[in-house]
Amino acid sequence: MRAIIQRVTKASVTVGEEQVSSIGRGICVLLGISVDDTQRDADYIVRKILNLRLFEDENGRAWAKSVMERDFEVLCVSQFTLQCILKGNKPDFHSAMPAELAQPFYNSILESMRSAYKPELIKDGKFGAYMQVNIQNDGPVTVELTSPAGPTDPKQLSKLEKQQQRKEKTRSKGPSESGREKGSLRSRQDPSASSGAEGDVSSDREP
Repeated sequence: MRAIIQRVTKASVTVGEEQVSSIGRGICVLLGISVDDTQRDADYIVRKILNLRLFEDENGRAWAKSVMERDFEVLCVSQFTLQCILKGNKPDFHSAMPAELAQPFYNSILESMRSAYKPELIKDGKFGAYMQVNIQNDGPVTVELTSPAGPTDPKQLSKLEKQQQRKEKTRSKGPSESGREKGSLRSRQDPSASSGAEGDVSSDREP
């Protein structure tokens, strides 16, 4: 999933002669859903959109506050062309989720944002329509987001889970215990190695 986030002083969406949505200060989000996206991708993008620190605080310190912390507005517009793959000079959009699947998915993303923030401050374009999007970029400030690719192979997922469990077990051990184990391992590998006595700083080092 890809999102282009622009900090704006104002933005609006027009379909034909009708203005269907508008915001004042806040962020305008262009959102492209891929055929491989899942709820995990949506959760990541929603969290980042609402928590990116793109605004100054009350003392004028830059990059200090998110759109939620400043009570600003969000205008979200579905844009499948963000999933473009070039074939020569021709854009190809086969990576974009088909409209019949993307629309309910996109609507669920909007609902997630409204649940996490103030629903009256989350605005929307018109899915599937030919829109005129007017954006007055503030700065300019533009941030591109891509949800992290997660493994889909069950074997790979199982391997990652086991690695995470080993890391958690390692963290749960005290530094001294971990150090003694490493010192003991070095002693078995090299009889002349220090057993972790005074002067062997590496034996107390965190993994």
